[in-house]
Amino acid sequence: MPNATTYLNTIPAATADSGATATATAQAQLRRVALLAAGYFAISLASVAAIVLHRLDHVAVGGSVWTHGIIVAASAVMPLATAILAGRGNRGAYRRLRIGSVVLVAAVLVIVALPGSFPLWMKLTESLGAALMAAIAVTVNGRTLRSEFSQR
Repeated sequence: MPNATTYLNTIPAATADSGATATATAQAQLRRVALLAAGYFAISLASVAAIVLHRLDHVAVGGSVWTHGIIVAASAVMPLATAILAGRGNRGAYRRLRIGSVVLVAAVLVIVALPGSFPLWMKLTESLGAALMAAIAVTVNGRTLRSEFSQR
């Protein structure tokens, strides 16, 4: 599989000076996105760990909390994997990351807004994850990365 240097360091001859700066900025933004996605994944795993620690409290940690926590942790793999692939220049992964980040933020906001469905600590971790995903959504839908991936 080609790496990020294969794609992101390809500079058109006519715009070598401005292209080099844009490519360097795009690489930095893609690294930031990968770190944010790793943070989201870590928060999701920490939430599952908290569920395990509170497993004896059947009132606070019921079946829906277990199911939701595991699904969120499993789905947190998607932004991490697509961020890594987008960093390597994969346009399809970039497109999935653009759409998926916005959908994930919307889904989390709906779940956090539901009254009484999950414990407060879980809603707080979900909110923190939504903030990280919102930062990803803003970055990948920004002008720099859109133009970088449209040139291919």
